[in-house]
Amino acid sequence: MFNKETEYALRGLVYIQMQNFKGHRPGTDEIAREIEAPRFFTAKILQRLVRNGFISSLKGKGGGFFFMPGQSEFMLKELIKSIEGDEIFTGCGFGLKHCNLEIPCPLHERYAPIRDAIESLLSTETIQSMAKKYDRGYQLLPIETTL
Repeated sequence: MFNKETEYALRGLVYIQMQNFKGHRPGTDEIAREIEAPRFFTAKILQRLVRNGFISSLKGKGGGFFFMPGQSEFMLKELIKSIEGDEIFTGCGFGLKHCNLEIPCPLHERYAPIRDAIESLLSTETIQSMAKKYDRGYQLLPIETTL
């Protein structure tokens, strides 16, 4: 549903928050390894997230990535808009530039409620709420099983 940059940013931020809950500031290599993302792409994404104010970082011993204490939680919608823009929340499922109730595309009647539900979900979940769910037993990455 999202592009790879957004997926890695979401997983990376959740991992950072989980580690911050434990008093740990993970570095780029650890984050890339744990979210199964390429190291250099992960570094680029993390730099962008720092620049955009989602997280902070410190270099050197005791450094790493972290959420500032007292930083307000942000909705997933904010993160997604900063990476992908707002097309997922406003765009046409058929790809038309002008699609609305007055001039609907062939998918509008069924797609608009799905698009609105996605926006609602992303407007109520935060990185912090997702990290807390993982602390209660959800998994960040799927467990590989062999049959």
